[in-house]
Amino acid sequence: MISRMGAAALCLGMAHGALALEARIDGVTDPVAENIRHYLSELEAAQYDRRRLEGVVVRRTREAMRVYGYYEPRISPRLDQQEPPRYVELAIDPGPQVTVQVLEVSIEGDAARDEPFRDTVDDLPLQVGDPLEHAPWDRMRNRLANLALERGYFDWSFTDRRMEVRPFDESARLYLTLDSGRRYTFGNITIRGHHIVEDRLRNIAPFEPGQPYLAGQVALYAQRLGQTNWFSSVSVRPRLDARRELALAPPTVGWWNAVATEGEAALPQVPSTRTALATGPRLSASALAAVARLHAPEQPSMPIDVSLAPADRHQFETGIGYATDVGPRLSFGWNQPWINRFGHSLEHDLFVSQPEQQFTGTYLLPLDDPLRDQYRFQYGLRHRDNQDTRTNEVTLEAARRWEFDNRWVQTLFVRATYEDFTQGGEAESVFIYYPGVSWSRTRTRDPRFPTWGDRQRITFEYSDSVWGSDADFLRMTGNTEWIRMLGDDLRFVTRLGVGAIETDDFSQVPPSLRFFAGGDRSVRGYGFETLAPRNEEGLIRGGQQMLVGSAELQRRVTGNWWGAAFVDSGDAFDDWWPETLNTGAGLGVRWISPVGPVRFDIAHPFDDEENSWRLHFAIGPEF
Repeated sequence: MISRMGAAALCLGMAHGALALEARIDGVTDPVAENIRHYLSELEAAQYDRRRLEGVVVRRTREAMRVYGYYEPRISPRLDQQEPPRYVELAIDPGPQVTVQVLEVSIEGDAARDEPFRDTVDDLPLQVGDPLEHAPWDRMRNRLANLALERGYFDWSFTDRRMEVRPFDESARLYLTLDSGRRYTFGNITIRGHHIVEDRLRNIAPFEPGQPYLAGQVALYAQRLGQTNWFSSVSVRPRLDARRELALAPPTVGWWNAVATEGEAALPQVPSTRTALATGPRLSASALAAVARLHAPEQPSMPIDVSLAPADRHQFETGIGYATDVGPRLSFGWNQPWINRFGHSLEHDLFVSQPEQQFTGTYLLPLDDPLRDQYRFQYGLRHRDNQDTRTNEVTLEAARRWEFDNRWVQTLFVRATYEDFTQGGEAESVFIYYPGVSWSRTRTRDPRFPTWGDRQRITFEYSDSVWGSDADFLRMTGNTEWIRMLGDDLRFVTRLGVGAIETDDFSQVPPSLRFFAGGDRSVRGYGFETLAPRNEEGLIRGGQQMLVGSAELQRRVTGNWWGAAFVDSGDAFDDWWPETLNTGAGLGVRWISPVGPVRFDIAHPFDDEENSWRLHFAIGPEF
């Protein structure tokens, strides 16, 4: 029974589409003809008799042509002989096109000095003498209305909005006057439902009371509050009802208007004749201006209401994945987004894969601007057993972080590391203390599968035996990655990485600081961290320098499926500049899944005689 009903509904749907009237047009071309078809597309012939249908067709055709300035077309419709008609043939003589004879647009109020309003008026494509088109005029009018709300002109109105069309004269007169009134400023911020020190939440606001209102700043404030991870829900709204309160506020009587009424008032009698009034004292123009200034209305302001709900104090996250570099991998996270009213947070992460197991913790202590300034205290335990590297590592770190207006992040840190390792058959244990500084910036649109983005990072680290460290070295690393779209279906991804260590005793530098290349995110076609200098026994010992680069072009095949072609090149080495670099190239497939892109690559290593190709599989975005 259900299948029969579904089939009947499908037939009805097909019949509904089939009853739509098709228009065959002669006499005008696109975009006018296309607009006529659009106006007639929803017309169902079965709802009308033939005579009335012709009238409706003519009326809608006139409406469709009017927006392009054709106000006196001659239209001859002819319906086909079927019942109901399936199509209509329209023979159209468009007649003269109305042109713009008068074009007057003016902005009054505070917006007259606001550049976006002037730019909107200047960008109007219509000029005197141009054929009349309604769409540009309507777009400008709507844009002005939106600007008024976006930029805090809450008392705006169109005091004049006319389109006078004179078909007999083939002319149109367009008049538009926007009176913006006064521009509102940001008022006081009222915060409800918070569990964090209120001053800390106010410091996040990108505006201060008294600054000109901008709707974008309100949205940015909500975004910043959400980025703190302190709240499960965030609502930031202007108190629009306050406009009425501000507009209808009772007048304040100043002391200069007060008259004492105790006892008998001895006021002079008002003269009863026009002559007496004329001979009385008069107020000068300057006195009137002074009084006007005394009673000048204050700048209107718009209060901002913030409603918050605390986030859960304990949050847990688990993950599972796979990559050819490390095989199956598991992760577990325990996050405490706030542990006190100052917004301090604590998070712990456990990562497990076949070659590496790691447990880390981070304590964040935000300062006055929680998103941009903070202290970070971190600890970590790590075990690695990969290729010719075996190491156990314990790390403690204290860092100070600043984020600047240009989105660059500067981090100063001091790190202490104990590492017991065997690298290339040589066993060693070191205890090193070293400060460092890094600068980084990440910009991206749609982090799940960026269509535009770039990331840069440069780091300097220094260790010296003067303060008790077991190794003397200066280490520098730099990385840059770029993603750009070429049209709608081509995506270009490139990256470059460089590193160098200056030291007198490389054997004291632990594996965690040495350089290795090869793998999914390095040089595809080669095994994970297999590209590095080797000792006399042929065992990998790591390099003092590194250079890797990649260029990849992706093309959309269909929907969320993309094809890729890439070339990677790079190596880790001891002497700069290397004579040769290892190169791999290949083809791949990208699928944009709900959890991020899935990457599958087949790469050929040009400098590995033992392998002709290698598979690479990974899940997750480039950044």
